[in-house]
Amino acid sequence: MSSPAEFYNSLPPITKAYGTLCLLATTAYQIGLYNPVYFALDYRLVFLRFQVWRLFTNFFFLGNFSINFGIRLLMIIRYGVQLENGPFERRTADFLWMMVFGGLSLLVLTAIPLLRSYFLGVSLVFMLLYVWSREFPNAQINIYGLVTLKAFYLPWTMLALDVIFGSPLAPDLLGIIAGHLYYFLTVLHPLAGGKNILKTPLWVYPCSFAFNITQALPFPFFNL
Repeated sequence: MSSPAEFYNSLPPITKAYGTLCLLATTAYQIGLYNPVYFALDYRLVFLRFQVWRLFTNFFFLGNFSINFGIRLLMIIRYGVQLENGPFERRTADFLWMMVFGGLSLLVLTAIPLLRSYFLGVSLVFMLLYVWSREFPNAQINIYGLVTLKAFYLPWTMLALDVIFGSPLAPDLLGIIAGHLYYFLTVLHPLAGGKNILKTPLWVYPCSFAFNITQALPFPFFNL
């Protein structure tokens, strides 16, 4: 059995980076280093007071330490790893572009009043889950040891469970919409004879190269 450090260092670069930032954001909040209000997405403050960091920071806050936080973090690790090591193997730039496109789509969607959300981290995780469910539609998933279903239905099952347990509908639904938009433009539309209009831009490749370089860096907590 590998140690926590070995497991962490085995994670692919984008999944490792995003999961780490989400964990650090919640840890910093729990020990009182910042107020999430200053990380929240508020377009009024973005455009009137030029607080542009809110367009980025809102994606890294998944809530306080709780069962829901643990589930979201595990979703990043499990489904992100399977995507990066599967359909996106040796395609770090494409995976990074998927995340960037998902983030941009969510920023546009949440401007709609009925879909308003101040933190889009959960939505981005759901987008990741949706794309994974389309890439591995026949994988068998066991839900809390109660029922087994195909991965294709997992996003909708998780959405239903969140609603049953009192979580808001909008964040999950936003992620599913963004995930379907990405999958439609990059897979379904080209398969139907259309052109892939969502090719990875050239500027993403240097960014992905930087992630690959940092892949060898260990998690600092394990070196204390």
